[in-house]
Amino acid sequence: MSEAGRHHPLEGRTLLVVSTNYAPEVTGIGPYAAQLAEHWAASGAETHVLTGMPHYPSWRTEEDYRGVWRVTERRAGVVVHRRRHYVPPRQTALRRGTFEASVLAHGLLPPSVPRPPDAVVSQMPSLAGGVLGARLARRHRVPYLPVVQDLMGAAAEQSGIRGGGRAAAVASAAERHALRCAALVGVIHESFVPRVAGYGVDTGRIRVVPNWSHVPAPTAERRATRARLGWDEGTPVVLHSGNMGLKQGLEVLVDAARVAPDVRVVLMGDGSRREALRRRAAGLRNIDFLPPADAREFTDVLAAADVLAVTQRASVLDMSVPSKLTSYFVSGRPVVASVADGGGTAQEIQRSGAGVLVAPEDPGALLSAVRKLVEAPAEAAALGANGPRYVARHLGREAALARFDALLAEALADAQGREHR
Repeated sequence: MSEAGRHHPLEGRTLLVVSTNYAPEVTGIGPYAAQLAEHWAASGAETHVLTGMPHYPSWRTEEDYRGVWRVTERRAGVVVHRRRHYVPPRQTALRRGTFEASVLAHGLLPPSVPRPPDAVVSQMPSLAGGVLGARLARRHRVPYLPVVQDLMGAAAEQSGIRGGGRAAAVASAAERHALRCAALVGVIHESFVPRVAGYGVDTGRIRVVPNWSHVPAPTAERRATRARLGWDEGTPVVLHSGNMGLKQGLEVLVDAARVAPDVRVVLMGDGSRREALRRRAAGLRNIDFLPPADAREFTDVLAAADVLAVTQRASVLDMSVPSKLTSYFVSGRPVVASVADGGGTAQEIQRSGAGVLVAPEDPGALLSAVRKLVEAPAEAAALGANGPRYVARHLGREAALARFDALLAEALADAQGREHR
């Protein structure tokens, strides 16, 4: 019986989801993979997940899983098969390649399931996850559906990772293999379509399946949250939440703090660049490095800021649309996006009406936008209010999961039709 009390088209099916990131990770792709698998399990499908050990965004294996090679656990009705893998403390092309190779090597031991899957769904950008998903689907002769959250080939090319040129060629080849053999390809944003099509995927087999807002609306009173965090009411607070990696280009926020002592900059999260950013910020009293907020208070912290920042290196165009945006919009605060115009992130900011765009890697432009919003609270409030409205119209969980149901149902129906021809 489905969540709505009616027979669900996936009821009685066996599904395998391949995603290097999964719960209990609370940021990035993990929450989306978990909520999707849990939705299918609640819909009556026997749902299995092949994943790694929790490590994101800190890029450190969580303590409970250190030294564990393989484990099978049940979470919210989903059977989760975990495999150990290398976790690089810093990101270089060689280290990232070793990470992917270890995921692939340990994932070659297939999960033990009572019966073969009816379909395999993989979450990319994990190259190993894409290759493993394709391999498992081919072994069982069932539809394979990769969902493109990020593009690693473009990431290596655009993010500035050391050795990125060679890595981009290898990553693009792996992505091309994983995507071209898919029954259908899901992409979370239309800006990914040209590059996916460039890999040789017919556009008629590409479906846009946007992510959804997976966090609750804020409930705490802003003033109380600011007081608890030690943020003075008279000091503007600019907050960035999420992964601290190369592609984010968070140096722009550290440099903004350096030239604007009257503005408090808060970097909340973890990632491979956290310590380098702390060193860059040495001696600055108006910048805070906070750990990721607990899920229960996450959006309360976002809502307590004056401005939320999303930053990317100027070279980042079509490789990624930050998952943090869905949470930012829920918070009801205005967003300043220091990103390249024309990319997927810029398109989402413009579409939502919840923020303003400024030139990437330009501390002066970012600060100018922040000051304008602080000095015009009515305008800032109007921009912020557009975020929850955009979530209600376009980022609802129920509608998003229905799109994934339709993607999977279409692939299964096509496969069944071919069997009967």
